[in-house]
Amino acid sequence: MTDIRKIGIVGIGNVGATIGYTLMESKLFSEMVLIDLNADKAHGEAMDLNHCLPFLSPMQIYSGNYNDLENAGIVIIAAGVGQKPGETRIDLLQRNTDVLRSITERIAVVNPDCILLIVTNPVDILTYVTLKLSGFPANRVIGSGTVLDTARLKYLVGEKLDVDPRNVHSFIIGEHGDSELAVWSGANVSGINIEDYCPICDHCGHMEELYNLHGYVKSSAYEIIRGKGATFYAIAQATKRIVEAIVRDENTILPVSTYLDGQYGLSDICMSIPAVVGRSGVKHVLDFPLSDAEHASLMKSAEILKDAADSLVLTKI
Repeated sequence: MTDIRKIGIVGIGNVGATIGYTLMESKLFSEMVLIDLNADKAHGEAMDLNHCLPFLSPMQIYSGNYNDLENAGIVIIAAGVGQKPGETRIDLLQRNTDVLRSITERIAVVNPDCILLIVTNPVDILTYVTLKLSGFPANRVIGSGTVLDTARLKYLVGEKLDVDPRNVHSFIIGEHGDSELAVWSGANVSGINIEDYCPICDHCGHMEELYNLHGYVKSSAYEIIRGKGATFYAIAQATKRIVEAIVRDENTILPVSTYLDGQYGLSDICMSIPAVVGRSGVKHVLDFPLSDAEHASLMKSAEILKDAADSLVLTKI
């Protein structure tokens, strides 16, 4: 039996360590174990986090090995390798597939009942890889998906309309990557269709200005990486939001990467689609209306993901 108040993080680089710090402050957990190939790095991060605890709530934080993941309710996978000079995207995918195979095999042995939350990129394909390698039910293998992309869009739209981004309701779906798409047909500001809100807000001028924001969403990560080397604060918050929905059994709708089985006419693929997320993981994948153009873009995004997944060599555990 798993303990929903215990969480494990595998991969303690910039992203994994920042997720650990964010979750430590969330007060969602009583126990957190950090695992990394570099055991000294994991130990150092655990020490640093523990020194925050006098300012926060009591919690047990430690570095460990895969056996320490026994009975953890959620295990976050943030491990992966970087792209080498001259290496193709497919080569990188295969290497990260091999990394996730090793990780997934170890987790499945000690804790076959946990929820796996994949953060490693390319997250949609690696969520599919983890699902196939682990043999876990689809509801318990989740990718961070386009939760962060959606937050970026909401921030930019809010800034353009001069309105609180929490009042902006919109989704980025498809691949967490260059083929993702914004669902403008369903976008609204506190229930007011965005096409109706835009002319009366006296800020954006025209819907075309909002459409152009999608390009900034897609380029945001590249710009951040050029400036500081990596993105980790916002993805840590996005991960926390998914974890909150699970721990609190919120039945919150989030655009996580999840397995599709007929939705939108797609099957045997993981991609980022709004889904109801709660204690059991993904409870229900939403097959909501899209415009013809949006549906066509989703099909193109799915084709890219399927081609990449088909290029991989997978061996089920």
